Amino acid sequence: MILLAIDCAASLCAASVHDVDAGRELGRCVRDLGKGHAEHLMAVIDEALEQAGKAYADLGRIGVSTGPGSFTGVRVGVSAARGFSLALKIPAVGVTTLEALAYETRQALGPMKVQAALDAGREELHAALYDANGKALREPAVLSLAEAVEIASSAPMALAGTAAQSIANAVGVDKALQIGPLAATADIGTYARLAAAKQPGDRPKPLYLRAPDAKPQAGFVLAREQK
Repeated sequence: MILLAIDCAASLCAASVHDVDAGRELGRCVRDLGKGHAEHLMAVIDEALEQAGKAYADLGRIGVSTGPGSFTGVRVGVSAARGFSLALKIPAVGVTTLEALAYETRQALGPMKVQAALDAGREELHAALYDANGKALREPAVLSLAEAVEIASSAPMALAGTAAQSIANAVGVDKALQIGPLAATADIGTYARLAAAKQPGDRPKPLYLRAPDAKPQAGFVLAREQK
């Protein structure tokens, strides 16, 4: 089976074409954009497919990063994955950025608990805790630094993500903590491998742990409804 993985959850716009049966990557394209994922994603996918010598018709599954991350980037990636799934009549599988970072940490440091945490602004973190096999012990949630520190202090574990160093500094040197990747997202090949290992289920949805900043003006809406 040929799998296409895409990631727009952070600054990267990335795509990988993965041969699941052979367990190897056939092609990839990664651009560090910051913004503008919607304008570049199709070109990124086309380049990855060209490297792999594959066409859309060859694809048997789509994998996509579902966040947490950039509100717009996550929406772009998940919308594209769902569109491909519908058009090509193939399953789409979602992988969170936190589980992907935890996976990379275990690959680098060995089997262990991993708390993956991302800076979310407003003195908040987006975090989750995984066991040595990748099972979620604490599902992704919004935490304060103090809450993440309490979790990290509870048992030997590794930390990953953009908030990992802040957590480690707050815990102190007397705890048995190791540090994994400090990035906002994982390598695109990681998303491909995790998506290949999952059983397809419900269509992927963006993992928004916090409501968007923009809120409707209730008084204005009500005034219009009364007319």
